[in-house]
Amino acid sequence: EVLDHLKIDKAHFVGVSLGTIIIRQLAETAPDRVASMVMAGAISRLDFRGKFFVWLGRVFKNVLPFMWLYKLFAFVIMPRANHAEARNFFIRQAQQIARKEFLRWYKLTGQLTPILRRFESKLPDIPALYVMGRQDHMFLPTVSAMVSRTRTATLEVIEQCGHVVTIEQAARFNELAIGFLNGQQQQARLATLN
Repeated sequence: EVLDHLKIDKAHFVGVSLGTIIIRQLAETAPDRVASMVMAGAISRLDFRGKFFVWLGRVFKNVLPFMWLYKLFAFVIMPRANHAEARNFFIRQAQQIARKEFLRWYKLTGQLTPILRRFESKLPDIPALYVMGRQDHMFLPTVSAMVSRTRTATLEVIEQCGHVVTIEQAARFNELAIGFLNGQQQQARLATLN
């Protein structure tokens, strides 16, 4: 609806973490509207730790203060000292939402597993750049395996970096994303000329 309202036929999309799920959903429902995708800290299949955390949160969400769960989640995803800036940003943002909004967000996590399973089995034929941190222990292994099965996706791994590459290594992420998007624009121009 936003693309229609702005009279944009096709666009390049950049998403971070949960935003990558939105991009993948758009690529599945309206692939003709997606020129390319840049996905930073992409969320793919949840491993045992991720599923355990979701279960733990479901059990205790009505008993524990929601900020405890949020902080625990932040430490599970971003455990290292060099992840502190991203982890603190994540927590600061969470402090701005009300418990009711947190519970609505948490309810969505129950729907993630089937959506992610579908995304993993059905890869779009759209140029994609995945930018992941080498220390993103929860999602890098499955994203790496997924990218290896498609010819239209590229994976760039940033060393000494965790899940939120856009904060931990902002300059490097920008360099990779802009380079990819410029390349996509040049390819589109060449295709038009031919």
